[in-house]
Amino acid sequence: MAVSSQVLDERGRFTELKPVGVIDIGSNSVRLVVYEGAVRAITPLFNEKVLCGLGRNVAADGMLGDDGMERAFDVLSRFRAIVGAMGVRTIRAFATAAVREASDCDRFLKRGAKIIGAPIRVLSGAEEAEFAAKGIFMAFRDPDGVVGDLGGGSLELLNVSDGSANHATSLPLGGLRLIEDADGNIDKAVKLIDRALDKVDWLSVGEERTFYAVGGTWRAFARLHMERANYPLHVMQGYRIPVDEAIELAGELRNAKPVSAVDSINSISRSRREILPFGAAALERVLLRLKPKDVVASVFGVREGMIYDLLPASEQRKDPLISFCSDYARLRSRSAEHAMELCAWTQPLFEYGDLLETPDERRLRRAACLLSDIAWRAHPDYRGEQSLNVVAHAALTGIDHPGRIFLALATYHRHEGKNGNGADGISSRLKKLLSKKDQKRAKVVGLAIRAAHMLAVGMPGIIPRTPLSYEDDLLVLDVPKALAAFDGKRVQRRFQTLADAVGSSFEMRVGGRRVT
Repeated sequence: MAVSSQVLDERGRFTELKPVGVIDIGSNSVRLVVYEGAVRAITPLFNEKVLCGLGRNVAADGMLGDDGMERAFDVLSRFRAIVGAMGVRTIRAFATAAVREASDCDRFLKRGAKIIGAPIRVLSGAEEAEFAAKGIFMAFRDPDGVVGDLGGGSLELLNVSDGSANHATSLPLGGLRLIEDADGNIDKAVKLIDRALDKVDWLSVGEERTFYAVGGTWRAFARLHMERANYPLHVMQGYRIPVDEAIELAGELRNAKPVSAVDSINSISRSRREILPFGAAALERVLLRLKPKDVVASVFGVREGMIYDLLPASEQRKDPLISFCSDYARLRSRSAEHAMELCAWTQPLFEYGDLLETPDERRLRRAACLLSDIAWRAHPDYRGEQSLNVVAHAALTGIDHPGRIFLALATYHRHEGKNGNGADGISSRLKKLLSKKDQKRAKVVGLAIRAAHMLAVGMPGIIPRTPLSYEDDLLVLDVPKALAAFDGKRVQRRFQTLADAVGSSFEMRVGGRRVT
C-alpha cells in the first residue's frame, strides 16, 4: 500500500479533504455533524444536537406545530452559520418519521431548505432503514446480522450480509411515538410493539446472528449495561452484550414502577430517561423474536450512511480499520512510510509455531504497526501510558473491543518493553478482556516494533534492508555492511528481549558475519 504524499495544513488536517456537513432532522432532535471529508475512515470536526421535539404532537394531531418548527428553524439558522464558518460546501440534510408523517411537512421543508441553503430530503421508512444499514457498513467490517435503528418516531429493521441489505422494514415504534400512542402506559406500549412485529415475517433470519443496535436510546441502554458491568473500556462503538443479559436488563427497565424510577440513573441524560423504558420494551420484544446471539452497539447510523453513500465503490471496499490507522500514521508519526515498512518487516515472526497468524490477526498486527509511532511527541516517561489510552479510546471502526485492546497493549509494549504494567493498572484491567494467547501476541508485536524503532530511529528505508528470519530456533537479524554503524548495544539488547519473548536464541549478522 503506497503512502500518500499529501501534506497537512496549518490546522493539522489533510489538504486533499473537503468538509461535508450532514443535518439530521429527527422526531426529537436536530443535529449537525461536520466530517473532515468523505472518506472510508470519517472524522467528525463538529457535532451538535438540539432537542426540538418536532414529532411530539404528530401522532396526536398529525402536525409538527408552530412551536416545534420555530425551535427547529432557530437551530437551522445557527447550523447555517456554522457550516459557512467551517467552509462546508457539501451539505446533506434529511428528515425522518416526524416530518414525513406531518400534514404541514411541505411548509416546514420549504422554509427549512431556504434557511440552510440546501434541499432537505425526506426519507421514506425503507430509505431510512437502508441508510442505517450503510452506516453499519461504514462502522463494521463484513457485518452479518440484523440492523435495528430506533428513533423518536419509528423503528427501522434490515437484514445485512455479504455486503448487501434486504428486508427493509419501518415500523411506527419510535420512543416518542410509543409514548404518545400508548398514553405513557408501558404495558399498552408492549401490546403495540407486539402487534407491529406480528406483521414482520422475516425476523427468524436473525437467529444466532448479531443484532446491531443503532440510535441514541439504545446507546443509552448499552451505556447503562456497561456501567453495571463495571466494564473497563468506556467506548460505545462495538460494545457487545450477550442476548440473555440484554433481554434481562430490558425487562427490568420496562417493568420499572413507576417509570419515573429511571430518573435515578445518572449515566443516562435527562432527555433520554423518559424514553428509555419504551426503547427498552421495543428492544426486548425485538430480541425475543429475532433470537440473536448478541447485541452490538453502533454509534454509526443514518448520518454516516449518508457519507458512505457519497463514496466511490473503491473507497467503500477499503478496510475501515486500516484506513483509519493509515490516516493516523500520516497525522502523528515521524514517518508513515516507516510505519508501513514495519508491516512487512515483522511478518516473519508470525509465520511459524504458536505465533502463526490468522488473517484477522495479521490485520491487527498491521494496524499496530501503523499506530506504533503516534506518541513520539509525548514525554518519554509517559509514552506508553498515553499511547495505550489514545488507542484504546480512539475513533476506530471495523474492530471489536478485544481487537481494540490488542492494539492498545501492543502500542503500550512498544514503548514500555516487556515489563510495563500500565499507569494505575490500566493495562492490567484491559488485559482481563483478552486471552493469554492474544496478550502474548500483543507483547511480541510491541517488542518487535520497539526493536525496529531503535534500529531505524523511526526513519524509512532502513528496516527493509535489515530482514528478520528464523533458522530453526534461532532468530536472525541481517544487517548489510553499509548499515553496520546502526548496530549498538541497546539495539542488540532489544532484539534479545524480542527473541526471549518468542522463545528463541538471537543472532545479529553484519555483512553476513555474526556479531558477538
